[in-house]
Amino acid sequence: MLEKMEILDVDKVIEEFEAMTNDAENVQKQTLKKILEENGCAEYLQNLGLNGRTDPESFKACVPLVNHSDLEPYIQKIVDGPPSPILTGTPLTTISLSSGTTQGKPKFVPFNDELMETTLQIYRTSYAFRNREYPIKNGKALQFIYSSRQSKTKGGLIAGTATTNVFRNSQFKNAMKSMQSQCCSPDEVIFGPDFHQSLYCHLLCGLLFREEIQLVSSTFAHSLVHAFRTFEEVWEELCADIREGALSSRITFPSVRAAMAKSLKPNPQLADLIHAKCSALSNWYGLIPELFPNVKYIYGIMTGSMEPYLKKLRHYAGDVPLVTADYGSSEGWVGANINPNLPPEAATYAVLPHIGYFEFIPLNGDVLEPEPVGLTEVKVGEEYEIIVTNVAGLYRYRLGDVVKVMGFHNKTPELKFVCRRNLMLTINIDKNTEKDLQLAVEEAAKLIAGEKLEVVDFSSHVDVSTDPGHYVIFWEINGEVRDEVLQECCNTLDRAFVDAGYVSSRKVNSIAPLELRVVWRGTFQKILDHYLGLGAALSQFKTPRCVGPTNNKVLQILCGNVAKSYFSTAF
Repeated sequence: MLEKMEILDVDKVIEEFEAMTNDAENVQKQTLKKILEENGCAEYLQNLGLNGRTDPESFKACVPLVNHSDLEPYIQKIVDGPPSPILTGTPLTTISLSSGTTQGKPKFVPFNDELMETTLQIYRTSYAFRNREYPIKNGKALQFIYSSRQSKTKGGLIAGTATTNVFRNSQFKNAMKSMQSQCCSPDEVIFGPDFHQSLYCHLLCGLLFREEIQLVSSTFAHSLVHAFRTFEEVWEELCADIREGALSSRITFPSVRAAMAKSLKPNPQLADLIHAKCSALSNWYGLIPELFPNVKYIYGIMTGSMEPYLKKLRHYAGDVPLVTADYGSSEGWVGANINPNLPPEAATYAVLPHIGYFEFIPLNGDVLEPEPVGLTEVKVGEEYEIIVTNVAGLYRYRLGDVVKVMGFHNKTPELKFVCRRNLMLTINIDKNTEKDLQLAVEEAAKLIAGEKLEVVDFSSHVDVSTDPGHYVIFWEINGEVRDEVLQECCNTLDRAFVDAGYVSSRKVNSIAPLELRVVWRGTFQKILDHYLGLGAALSQFKTPRCVGPTNNKVLQILCGNVAKSYFSTAF
């Protein structure tokens, strides 16, 4: 049973959300005013000549659009210290590290208590709508969350991944309790120094509390799939631990062993039950509800670069609903999923107008550099690039995300994530996004699905070392596939890129035939290990879908593990 605590009033949260979104334009103005008043003395804003003005017109006239490289000198100054009001009125004490999977190295991103509060506001809002659809009461959550190390910068700031800074925050822990989402794993497992050992213990904790588990979650869908793929390999060892009441020798850290010993007692009956269920499963279909019979839904970020994992996750989930989590980034949050009954592929995110000031650059018009429009000025059906001004010192910051406005909830837009703007396969006039790559892989993967094989993971690269250049697609497959089938997979990949610039370029050979490189099993695990070695957290990991020149080490791993290679004959 949960200890006595204050439970979140979900009706009140929804009521406040409805009132705020009905007054979105005014809330946006007040949010900008508050941000500029609190940070007006910051060096960055002082240099731009706002002179205390807080209205949107003056803000847009004085403050330029920026990307991360524009702010790096200011952020580096903060990192190196001493503490001073550089981007925010109150000097920052914490810095977040992005995952680094987009550009090949982590970015420093400002983080403060105010940003933590916006995180909790997003969590509370989406939880309120989610709990109305899938009520959870007095249950436990199997949460595959992992916290990497925090360190100190030269200037004395605490530095950690964005997820680590959140998970270690006392406000976050209290908020999770109020949402009745008590993690079944002890803190020693979540904050364990080795994610392989933490994952094993997460699985073991879930099995020990299997009847109480009402929610299975992780930050990203990738982590969920990774967890249950690992379960396929270690389930018999987990059963042995439960039967004997003794933890596997693979867990070597004393603090983790001590924490697990509090829950682990000999239970042959439970071990036999789990063993029987796993033995009876056909190809692990419906594994999650078999293990956790009272689970209400599975939760995590499942859009964007996570969509390729949905097929496998649904296989494990059986009939249990998948609910995608909220929309944000290391730089901050944008919107909450208030329609949890929609499948992840159709998910939209309602922008919370009080957590930041938002602008949108139209992408569908003929104007080369169109003026950004405000939150309530966007049009349904149009695509935009998001600009964020937040409470942690980012002003008119180009997030790099492309979104489509699907509708409005009251006066605030509901956005669908389309792609990262800078993640694009292009050689000359061709422009293929991450989503185009995903669709091509899905189409080609149908050719091996009949043999009950699947693409475990994939990435891509534009090879311009020869003239003309060509696309390279890397696949890791979970079994042996005949050469003639893989050759047809390669041809299908090439044909599946329907962008007019690509098709016309291929026909006149200004883009060379696409190349499919099949890599050895475990190659993408090596990429994950590489990022973890750089200090990334598994909770924050995203497979890099397009490996560019700034990501040399990942390209080396992929190219160094090629088992077979095929060139398209499609054109």
